[in-house]
Amino acid sequence: MVYPILAEVAASVSELKRNPMATVAAGDGAPVAILNRNEPAFYCVPASVYASMVERLEDAELNAIADARQGEPVIPVVLDEL
Repeated sequence: MVYPILAEVAASVSELKRNPMATVAAGDGAPVAILNRNEPAFYCVPASVYASMVERLEDAELNAIADARQGEPVIPVVLDEL
């Protein structure tokens, strides 16, 4: 079976076990595909890339909520009255 590898750098699980930090560094800030028996098992990304991905997902979720509420009536609120 053919599997797409969605990274420019790939490493085996054995390589990852041998030297995890060197495996991450091989990606030079980009994801590294970790292969198990020549099939992608997971992707290893630096912490900064993961944080950026989570932030983008949260932004997309907030945009979907805002779009869903776009047609709702606006209720004026005075903060001092709360």
